Amino acid sequence: MPTRPTPLRPLFVAIVFRTVACLGIASSAPAVAQVRPEDRANPVDIARTADDRLKPVATFDQQVTGVTVSETGRIFVSFPRWTEDVAVSVGEVQRDGSIKPYPNEQWNSWRTARKNELRASTHFVAVQSVVADGRGSLWVVDPAAPNAEKTIKDGPKIVQIDLVTNTVKRAYLIPRDVAGPTSYLNDIRIAPDGKYAFVTDSGVPGGLVVLEIGSGKSWRALSDAPPTKADPAVTVTTDGQPLRRPDGQQPVFNADGIALSPDGAFLYWQALTGKTLYRIATAALKTPSPQGLEDRVEKVAETEPVDGLWMDKSGRLYLSSLADNAVKALEPDGKRRTIVADPRLRWPDTLAEGPDGTLYVTASRIQDSPWFHRTGWQGNGFTLFSFRPDAEPGSR
Repeated sequence: MPTRPTPLRPLFVAIVFRTVACLGIASSAPAVAQVRPEDRANPVDIARTADDRLKPVATFDQQVTGVTVSETGRIFVSFPRWTEDVAVSVGEVQRDGSIKPYPNEQWNSWRTARKNELRASTHFVAVQSVVADGRGSLWVVDPAAPNAEKTIKDGPKIVQIDLVTNTVKRAYLIPRDVAGPTSYLNDIRIAPDGKYAFVTDSGVPGGLVVLEIGSGKSWRALSDAPPTKADPAVTVTTDGQPLRRPDGQQPVFNADGIALSPDGAFLYWQALTGKTLYRIATAALKTPSPQGLEDRVEKVAETEPVDGLWMDKSGRLYLSSLADNAVKALEPDGKRRTIVADPRLRWPDTLAEGPDGTLYVTASRIQDSPWFHRTGWQGNGFTLFSFRPDAEPGSR
């Protein structure tokens, strides 16, 4: 196998419409979606023109979700195995925009056709997100649910990679009673003291997963509780209308975006199909199954359906707006202020911050995927962008 960076090749494989538990998408014969008059959204602030502050960093042939930037400025991305297969699950973005499998090709060698030949515990099966902790480690969340369906046995895991040696330091296998067959481990944050990791589970049931890093023990928190479940009264809207499958069904997304306060005292999260941002003191999560945990959850603000959350070093919270193709900031008064909006931000997915304060965001274009179009992908190409949150419009 080549040792040089591997460029991603086009992969246009239609997603089979089977049950997608974590997205709440039921299997049925696809039909042409009909948009009813009552479904048409009220006018929203959908970006119509490009914002020159939004800079393409790299463009990929495969759908990208996760992005993170290390304390030394290295950029890592992740590609979910939502199509039948992907060439790379975790990659480091090179200076020329190409992707080098990370930490090596062996960890990225799992393939759907070879699933019975390779150990799921020592390969990336279907990676959702990557996060650098600022202390020399990259953390990879692998829900191990190809096509966002049932998890592969011994597959759900959190992998810690040493950024100095570029080797796996430890793979934390998440047991079946924590990450069950219909779970979908989504995003992760690491406590500043390095003792705990906090993960959202957007599968069924929704919830949080806590990993005690020293012992390797993990447990669920707020499992199937209202704060981690999708809100049935909320409709995800893109392109000015409700997001629907070709058969007219709406997807349901449980706990998804996650953020941690700079001091590690509070964990924030939100169901993607929801408009309420919650938080809880992390001290309450450090004991398995504490009594009265739901009573300790606080409602922070009314928001909108968002995917990625990021809290910067100053404690400012950023949200990715699916309806408006935008990244917004939650102000102290609870109002949301648009930082950057651009028609290229189709489904702004994951947010990350570089050491110089630059923000990065992936556009995963979920609304353009075969999940919602019977003819397959609408358009091609997936982009990682960057922008300065403090830059004024028109600045370069």
